[in-house]
Amino acid sequence: MSETLIELRQLTKAYRGTPVVRDISLAIGAGEVHALLGENGAGKSTLTKMIAGAVKPSSGEILFDGAPASFESPHDALRKGIAMVYQETSLVPSLTVAQNIYLGKEPFFNRLRGTYISAQQFLQSLNFAVEPTRLVSTLGAAQKQMVEIARAVHHQARLIIFDEPTATLTPEEKHHFFALVERLRRDRVAVIFISHALEEAISISDRITVMRDGNHVLTESTRSLDRDKIIKAMVGRSLSGELYGQQARKRRPRGDKILSVQNLSMGTIVKNNAFSIYKGQVTGFFGLVGSGRTETAKIISGVVKRDFLHGGEIRLGGRPVRFRVPRPAVKNGIVYVTEDRKIEGFFETMSIRENIYFGKLASPGGTALAGRPGEMRALAEHWHRRLDIKATGTDAAVIELSGGNQQKVVIAKALVQKPRLIIFDEPTRGVDVGAIVEIHALIHQLADEGMAVMVISSYLPEILSLSDRILVTRQGRVVEEFDPRDADEEKIMYAAVH
Repeated sequence: MSETLIELRQLTKAYRGTPVVRDISLAIGAGEVHALLGENGAGKSTLTKMIAGAVKPSSGEILFDGAPASFESPHDALRKGIAMVYQETSLVPSLTVAQNIYLGKEPFFNRLRGTYISAQQFLQSLNFAVEPTRLVSTLGAAQKQMVEIARAVHHQARLIIFDEPTATLTPEEKHHFFALVERLRRDRVAVIFISHALEEAISISDRITVMRDGNHVLTESTRSLDRDKIIKAMVGRSLSGELYGQQARKRRPRGDKILSVQNLSMGTIVKNNAFSIYKGQVTGFFGLVGSGRTETAKIISGVVKRDFLHGGEIRLGGRPVRFRVPRPAVKNGIVYVTEDRKIEGFFETMSIRENIYFGKLASPGGTALAGRPGEMRALAEHWHRRLDIKATGTDAAVIELSGGNQQKVVIAKALVQKPRLIIFDEPTRGVDVGAIVEIHALIHQLADEGMAVMVISSYLPEILSLSDRILVTRQGRVVEEFDPRDADEEKIMYAAVH
C-alpha cells in the first residue's frame, strides 16, 4: 500500500450508551480504492460520516496526513480535503445543477452565464449527461447522483467517500463512473467505496473491509477474496445459493389479465406504450434510465397524469380507468412502491407504527382521521414480525432504521392496502444482501398467492431472478418481451440499447 493518507484508531460511536460502531482501526493510502462492505445496520454509514465530519466520534482518533484531525462539520472536513457523496442526495433542490456544483466555492465575481459554461465543460469531462441550467428538483435519481459525484470531484478532495454511487446509474453511466475512479486513483486521490453490488466492489477496489454489527470483521486485499467469502463475512453464513435465483425455479403460468395498457403517452417520456399484466406472475421491466419505466408505473398508479388528449387507455380488470391521484388507484387495488423511499416512501419523523397505519388509512374503507392505538399497535406488530423489520420496537422513528429496514416499512405500508397489483420500483436499491434475499422471497410469495406483481429494476441479475416474463423498454415504450429461461443479460441489454 502507498503512504497512509488517513488512519482510524479505535473509532467508536455510541447513541444513548449503545455502540453502533466499535473500536474500528483502519488505514487507507493515497491513491487507494478501498471498498467498505456490510449489511445495512453494520455501521458503514456511521463510520464514514465520522470521517466526513457529519458525526462526532464518542471515542477514538482520526489521523489525516499523519496529524490528529477533529472535524466540527462536513464543511470543516471538506476544507481539509475529505468529501462524501451520500446515498440520499444532499443537493439544494431550488438551485440549478451548476449552482450546486460550485456551492461553497463560488468566485467573488460570479457571472451566471460563465458558471453555466464552466459547469457544462466540467460535466462533459466526466462524461455526465446533465444539463447545468436545470433545477435539481426536476432531475431524476440517477442525474442527482451524477451531480453529487461531480460536486465532490470539483472540490478537489484528497479522500472521497462514495455511498452507493452506482445504485441508480445505467450500465453506460457506471462505466463512466468507474473510469472516473480510475482517474482519481492515478491522481493519488483515495476513495472509500460503499456498495451492495459485490461484483462492482471486487472489480474496482484494491482492498476490502467488511463490517458486521458495528464491528470490524476483516480487511484484506481484493485479490485474496471471492464473492462467497465476502458474503459469509457480512452475514455470518453463505447465501450463494439464495441470492439472485441461483436455484432452479419453474416459470409461473399466466393467470387472468388484470391490467391492459394501450397507446399510453405522456409528453416525450412515454410514447404509445402497450403491454399487459397477469395475476400470479412477476412481470419484470428493464430499460435504461430515461426509457419511461418509472413514468409508466406512475401513470398507472395515479402519481402522474398521462396526456389528456391521445394519452391512450388503461384497463383494469377489463374496465377503463384514469387515475389522476394515487388514492383512487389504491382503492381499485393498484399500489406503487417508490424507488425513492426517503423522499416519497415514508414520513421520516414518524414511527414504524404510524407509517404502516397511514397505509391502512389510504386503503379501501380506511377513512378514519385519527388512529386507534390498539389497532395501530396490532397492525404494526403483525408486519414487524412478517417482514422481520429490525428495530427496537414499532415506536422507533423510521429515519433511525437502516436502508433495508426502511424499505421493509415502505413495503408493509403498501401491502396493508391489500392490492391486486403491486408495482415495485427498484425494490432492493441500497439494500444489503440479507435483506435482498428476504425481499425477493416476499415478491415470489406474493405472486405464488395470486397477486399481480410488476418489478422495475436496473440490475439485470435481479430481473432474471424474479421475473416470469421480462418486458424491455426503450424510448418510452415496451419494445420486446423475453422468457427469462431463454434470455441472458446480453440479449436483454441489446434490446434496451438498440
